[in-house]
Amino acid sequence: MTAPPAAAATTLVQRARELAAESPDRPAYTFVDYQARAQGQAQCLTWAELDRRATALAAVLRWHGMAGERAAVLAPQGLDYVVAMLGAFYARVIAVPLFTPDLPRYADRLTRVMADADAACVLTTSAARESVTALLSRAPAPPRLVLAVDAIEPDPAAAGPDEQIGAGDIAYLQYTSGSTRQPAGVMITHGCLAANTAQIAERLRIEPGQVTTVGWLPLFHDMGFVLTVAMPMAAAAQAVFMDPAAFLMRPVRWLQLASGRSEVFAAGPNFAYDYCAARIGADAKAGIDLSGVRALLNGAEPVRPATMRRFAAAFAGCGLPAQAMTPAYGLAEATVYVSSGAPGEASRVVDFDRRALELGAAVERPAGPGPAGPPAGPAGPVAGGGVISLVSCGRPGGQHVAIVDPGTRRARPAGQAGEIWVCGPNVSPGYFRPPADSPEVFGATLAGAPPDLPPGGWLRTGDTGVLHGGELFVTGRLKDLIIVDGRNHYPHDVEVTAQDAHPAIRRDRVAAFAAPVEDGSCLVVVAERAAGPADLAEVTRAVRAAVSEHHGIGLHDFRLLRPGAIPRTSSGKIARSACLERYLAGDYAGAS
Repeated sequence: MTAPPAAAATTLVQRARELAAESPDRPAYTFVDYQARAQGQAQCLTWAELDRRATALAAVLRWHGMAGERAAVLAPQGLDYVVAMLGAFYARVIAVPLFTPDLPRYADRLTRVMADADAACVLTTSAARESVTALLSRAPAPPRLVLAVDAIEPDPAAAGPDEQIGAGDIAYLQYTSGSTRQPAGVMITHGCLAANTAQIAERLRIEPGQVTTVGWLPLFHDMGFVLTVAMPMAAAAQAVFMDPAAFLMRPVRWLQLASGRSEVFAAGPNFAYDYCAARIGADAKAGIDLSGVRALLNGAEPVRPATMRRFAAAFAGCGLPAQAMTPAYGLAEATVYVSSGAPGEASRVVDFDRRALELGAAVERPAGPGPAGPPAGPAGPVAGGGVISLVSCGRPGGQHVAIVDPGTRRARPAGQAGEIWVCGPNVSPGYFRPPADSPEVFGATLAGAPPDLPPGGWLRTGDTGVLHGGELFVTGRLKDLIIVDGRNHYPHDVEVTAQDAHPAIRRDRVAAFAAPVEDGSCLVVVAERAAGPADLAEVTRAVRAAVSEHHGIGLHDFRLLRPGAIPRTSSGKIARSACLERYLAGDYAGAS
């Protein structure tokens, strides 16, 4: 699949300077603090205020000789985080967006990433400084400089000359969530960031100066940073955002921030839309007006047709446009965005023949209800029988996408499944301190490239998918693919079948993987137990029967685990490789 390259764009450093000069008093970023006040306390920065604060920080960084060095951002979600990132950009410092040491469950990951990044400087806040200092005191080689961003006063006299920022300069290191490998720092250049924001704006038809982004995603994740911080600069938009914890405590807050606004864009993983539909009751919906929502990007994890139906039905009474849900596909190695639907276009759900797809061919079956229609069959991608329902992730924005045979490296024709390869100006030049498999990820070459595709410079995503009807359908991860008796089984497909087999299984807390046996590999499913009593034998029989009926494969082993036993990445994805390691180590031996 081809798409014309995105038009050349100025760097975000240039764009931020322009906005400060052209629209100094326009609101740029508004952070709504629900810790300060239960109903939310709004804190705002105009474009001029943001520029002054970022300039002051850049001056301090330059004075300490930090240009070209790495600065880890260990700050809480809020306006200071935005200032830290832009100030680093202004000073030609490579930012490393991270989080404060008190974020639950991620202390080990933070320690590993800090060691890999080897930052010369840490940017934090006065409130977080104590916990940051405690973390650094245990580091074998602590950074030379720790700055509290909120304590730096703007001083135009100390600003000094701007650093010369080139498109090829590294803007930041985006550390991956580590779903299939240890976290690795993806080098995102200023050119990559400018190109990707231009691609998003073009594909989503964003009009400059007209849009408000509303979010809660962590700013240290690729989707959170690009959609909440970078896109508003590129599109002269306003961003309104809050802390992820505030969303998890009361998901209605996300929709309240969008209520009554026009030209609203937002993004979240599939679980967030399921969470809203399940947790927001009729009383909380009262007074919410979502008629101004243009697009709700759904990405970062498999998009489920049942989720789209539930969310559309739950909030139709709030004025939510029927076509607001916009499935998307992307990854950190491509900055974030690769493809999506477009605002106003109905999301396409296609029923494929399951057996044919297992053999590598996309054969369409008669279509079922659309995402806004009534639920039919079990929740998730499985429609029942020999059918798997997949959601289209639309068309690429300003980049090339090809489906490739990973063995021969030849592009496959439409309708044939394979590995998703991406080529475009948004693709990262590589990993910082690359892991052993980095040469297999970046700079790949197509064998016998067709005339409409470039031969080299491809990113091997590790994801599997198919092009059908000119649109991209993502089927899973290449490394997670379960191959038993010569047939391919997609783990998230099996996981949804298992979780729908019995109410005692906790939703979205299931992992399916292939475990080695003497004569090949076998299918194993582990699942967390939902609240309340459960008959283990009954649950096991139900899961085995469902997997056999829907997938035509015998389940070698099933384990029902306590809540929280299944490891997840920092972005909330099931860490299947870690589950396999624990299973083989016997950690789940007494679970069932």
